[in-house]
Amino acid sequence: MAQRRGSGRLVETVASGVAELIPDPDRRAAYSLMLDGAPQSYVDLDDPAHLEFEYVRRMAAAIDLLAPPGEPLRALHLGGGGLTLPRYLAATRPDSPQRVVEIDGPLVELVRRELPLPSKAKVRVRVGDARAAVEGMRAASYDVVVLDVFAGARTPAHLASVEFAREVARVLAPAGRLIANVADGPPLRYARAQVATIRAALPVACLVADAAVLRGRRFGNLVVIAGRTPPPVAELTRRAAGDWFPGRVETDLDRFAGGVAPVTDSVAVASPTPPAGLFSNRK
Repeated sequence: MAQRRGSGRLVETVASGVAELIPDPDRRAAYSLMLDGAPQSYVDLDDPAHLEFEYVRRMAAAIDLLAPPGEPLRALHLGGGGLTLPRYLAATRPDSPQRVVEIDGPLVELVRRELPLPSKAKVRVRVGDARAAVEGMRAASYDVVVLDVFAGARTPAHLASVEFAREVARVLAPAGRLIANVADGPPLRYARAQVATIRAALPVACLVADAAVLRGRRFGNLVVIAGRTPPPVAELTRRAAGDWFPGRVETDLDRFAGGVAPVTDSVAVASPTPPAGLFSNRK
């Protein structure tokens, strides 16, 4: 049952934990979505192109560079949350047909009720498991697949294997790309394994992240951009360098992965638990 608390904060128990919607005091219709205290999404209903989290801006940049401005893209979002990127794509490429797969039904209902999508947005939301949904989809049916699935603050193991990566590759068009959010910290064992795993299915890739995260100095988000054709490295580099929180593009993924073998279903593990206190100072 939803409860309204001080400053308009809404707290509601959903399938994956306790969800909180916290208004941004600096923006009239903007909210942070938290799940069990971890930042999950940030949504500005007035301005869907305003992206608060730096890793989301990096994912959006990769989407922007997939096709000329305004050209529709067939998009599949694995992990829904507050539907930040579907809203962004609906605003920047209005005729884009989009599908979202989110396993938490009560969270979907909360977002639909409190953070409604624009009426003209061509976004369909399906409640279900991301891997099961992908396995039932037609080949070459999407131009971009966004992978941003977290159970609590961890990506589930069954979405971290080469078998799953090959299913994602199957549903991508020949020139399509996977854009994946990978969370890890020192010494980046999980991220290195994920790069090797994704490249086993989609061999042409790069990474975008904060330099300190790429060097294994702190926990954070690494965005993997992978496909069968070369990514626009120069433009990604320019955008990352000009961000509010500058990032770096890594293209030498043989060196980054360090000879780590792709991960199979039999040995796949969930992403690491973020360090205690990581989110204590975030909105």
